Amino acid sequence: MRQKIKLISVLMISALMGWLAGNIAVQLRTPTSIYASGGGYFESTAFRLPFGYNKSTQGESIEVVPLGLTIGVRINTNGVMVLGTGSFLGEDGQTHSPGDGILRGGDLIIKANEKPIDTKEDLSQLVASSQGDITLLLRRDGNELEVTITPALAAKDSVRRIGTWVRDSTKGIGTLTYYMPGTGAFGALGHGIMDVDTKKLLSVRNGAIMPSTVASIVKGQRGKPGELEGSVDNTHTLGNVKLNSPSGIYGNLDPTFMETLPKETMPAATRAQIREGQATILTSVVDNKVQEFEINIESVNRMANDDTKGMIIRITDPTLLSATGGIVQGMSGSPIIQDGRIIGAITHVFVQDPTKGYGIFIETMLEQSANAKENPLL
Repeated sequence: MRQKIKLISVLMISALMGWLAGNIAVQLRTPTSIYASGGGYFESTAFRLPFGYNKSTQGESIEVVPLGLTIGVRINTNGVMVLGTGSFLGEDGQTHSPGDGILRGGDLIIKANEKPIDTKEDLSQLVASSQGDITLLLRRDGNELEVTITPALAAKDSVRRIGTWVRDSTKGIGTLTYYMPGTGAFGALGHGIMDVDTKKLLSVRNGAIMPSTVASIVKGQRGKPGELEGSVDNTHTLGNVKLNSPSGIYGNLDPTFMETLPKETMPAATRAQIREGQATILTSVVDNKVQEFEINIESVNRMANDDTKGMIIRITDPTLLSATGGIVQGMSGSPIIQDGRIIGAITHVFVQDPTKGYGIFIETMLEQSANAKENPLL
């Protein structure tokens, strides 16, 4: 009975879409309600509508320029992330661990004594100059809370400390997936940047993408993923990073950099248009130039709980297999092309079979990019 209800829901909404007037904005993971001007109501959670549906565009898909260019990424966190707590010898000869039981790995310290904290230096200077207890404003698991911590004088340097390891930035290498010529809005990686120690998604205060050159490739092997080894030019920025989300990083490209990029757009597919079978990817891991390589889409899970794992793909191109052994770290974000459309991007590699990995749907990336502020198109 349940299967019949779902089918009817899809048929009903398809019929409704034909005559509804105006723009339709849909949150794809919440119940959808539709009202007709003459009365009536429809609600369903049993389907996903095509992304970006807009009656004024006559159902035309969004067009983007697929890239596949290797880039360096640097982001500065929105606050200072706690990695963990420890102990130290105090001037009184006792062992102190002020942060133990108060701070947790993954906490974001936003303020200390009501002063904004943006960097590790901000925090250490405030702690060192404090005369008593410190009140910290934290963001933990999406909620804000205040805690009080008592610094102690360290024996080695007579500086007040709270016994806490923190991080305020991170950097790495990934792949630029697409950009929109009209606005310069881009999407990259296809998955979020997680803190290597806490495994928490990093909240972005600001960030940048930079030129990167692949110097060598450590080939993937069964049980040991490969990786790109190269250099990042920190003196030049290609664009800013505004959002780090579970489905990728998003921002806007520098206009000067945009002038050097391809201009030919490609329609973005809905997940309903993706099929199992032959496809290609764009990546610049070989010879530092963007090239197209053959892959096979082995399965498509249109209702995947994890958006970064909507497709299972296998690298089949002999040239790419010879160079990398399959999917390697740094290829995340390489666009996937099928039937003249961009359908998604590579996100993960299978540790036990580096020729295989996961891909994210391009519609998921485009939906998420709407949350990147100051994006006038989405």
